[in-house]
Amino acid sequence: MVENQLYVAPWGRDSWPGTFDQPFATLPAAQRAVRARTEGMRSDLVVSLRAGTHVLTEPLVLNADEGDSGENGYRVVYQAHGYGTGGQEEAVISGGRRITGWRPGEAGVWRAEVGELETRQLYVDGRRAARASVSPGIPGNVTKTETGFVTDSTVPQSWRDPGSIELVFTGVYPWSEARCRVAEITGDAHSSTITLAQPGFGWARELYLAEWVGELPPAAESTGVWATVSAPNTAENSVSFLTEPGSFALDRSEPGRHVLHYLPLPGEDPAQAEIVAPVLERLVVGRGTEERPLHDVTLRGLTFADAGWNEPSGPGGFLHFHGDTYYDGGPLRKVELAEGNARLAVPERPALLPANVEFESGVRITLADNRFTRLGAGAVGLSGPGRDNAVLGNVIEDVSGSGIAVATGTGTRVERNLIRRIGREYHGSPAVWVTDARETIVAHNEIHDVPYCGIILVGGDRAARVQIVENLIHHTMTVLADGGGIYLNGRQGSSYAGGTLVRGNVIRDTVTSYNFGLYTDYGAAWVTVQGNVVYRGDTPIVLRVTPPLENVAFLGNFWDDRPEGCDNPPAGVVVAGNTVLPKDDFERALAADPAGADILASAGRGGAASG
Repeated sequence: MVENQLYVAPWGRDSWPGTFDQPFATLPAAQRAVRARTEGMRSDLVVSLRAGTHVLTEPLVLNADEGDSGENGYRVVYQAHGYGTGGQEEAVISGGRRITGWRPGEAGVWRAEVGELETRQLYVDGRRAARASVSPGIPGNVTKTETGFVTDSTVPQSWRDPGSIELVFTGVYPWSEARCRVAEITGDAHSSTITLAQPGFGWARELYLAEWVGELPPAAESTGVWATVSAPNTAENSVSFLTEPGSFALDRSEPGRHVLHYLPLPGEDPAQAEIVAPVLERLVVGRGTEERPLHDVTLRGLTFADAGWNEPSGPGGFLHFHGDTYYDGGPLRKVELAEGNARLAVPERPALLPANVEFESGVRITLADNRFTRLGAGAVGLSGPGRDNAVLGNVIEDVSGSGIAVATGTGTRVERNLIRRIGREYHGSPAVWVTDARETIVAHNEIHDVPYCGIILVGGDRAARVQIVENLIHHTMTVLADGGGIYLNGRQGSSYAGGTLVRGNVIRDTVTSYNFGLYTDYGAAWVTVQGNVVYRGDTPIVLRVTPPLENVAFLGNFWDDRPEGCDNPPAGVVVAGNTVLPKDDFERALAADPAGADILASAGRGGAASG
């Protein structure tokens, strides 16, 4: 066999040598063969995956200490067979399990026994089935209590398997959403008491609390504290909620004997359909340290699918804070907002939403031309003190959380990706999240149909020289508010030269009210916002925030509305050379302006912002 080529096929055998004619059956077998060869590498070592679904029974863990890195200046490459040619095959790496044994039941609902399976997602012939839900989350006149809610409706007492029900609080802050599990439902002939699981509801009461100083807003309680955890918008995951065709619920009332219930679409036969539930929470995990990083590994041309994340179903729920962060307990601190008139609770050590494909402390890790879909967490995560990593040309869609998350690191490139329909379950998730990073480039991506921000950039002590350039971002903020197509906060460096550059982006159709198409917020500093196009949003930019902007320049941008305060910007903010074009004829007027036409032609994956 060729020493630098290995093959894996669903029809192979792990006892075979991994040749083209006699491929391995599983990725672990190929990994063992890779580890035996890396020390003596004299060229790239390529593992080609043949067409079909490669089902993992455990994550593929790539360890720096176990021979998974490329050596001697070469790479270890996992790719679809025929990558980059017209004969490229479709190889799917799946963490799912096909659900069989479906039987019809009452009211057209089918059921399948699944043992101890825990899942928050179900995919029917590749389509994400909706989780059964009801709105409003609690019927009747609802009163909040120390442990949950009381309503004058008796309907909740009839809900099946109350311990599996999840209450969803959309807009608990305008930019946030919380999920809390029900512990029990009790009541009498006149009212129902919904007790929520702890510690989640207790954490929620501590986190989602705004203290107002001075005159209270109309919604404030007489105590002077505006408690934002009001009645839930929706309730999810009970067989009692199965009224919409194409939806499902997981009944966990009998431990170890869970039952999936599915109400099929018209003409759909669950006994014949391919119905898959995610089992794994990670598909690929790369592990290294700063002293010994995982390095020189490439994944390309592959499809990553059918992985979940079940922590939000636990007693802690999912208490989203902002962007890719959530609260799982620990210290909170108070920060001032609204020019000193309000204080918010902020987690001292927020948790980061995980990704189904994650690399920690990697060097020269490349994810290129892959597809990430049917995922229950975030899609891609890069964390730790890595450097020179790249996420290039991927398609990321139908993901419960964020698209790409970069936490620290140096020299990361996020380029030419198509990211859409993410945040399907966790609506505060951005398409791209970058925090406390250096020399990172986010360029020529197309982002659309996302429930919150397109790109979020959070500064920090190490942040410096980040570029967000020539992206096409549209139809963001479709669910939550107080965000934008691009959102930045915090200190981005120590000078304009060493700070963040936001240039040449086209941001349009920022949907919900109360948004800023291009949003510099909460003490953003050392940011140059130059030559961008912002239109069809609530407001193009904002100039006065708390803490105030410092050393932020808005130069040569095009927008369809005159930003408030641009004639008299606050100290430390420069607003110069920007052009306001008419709302009703913006695109024609932009195309007629040479500078505007150049921005429009350069933004997006292919260099033309026509998406």
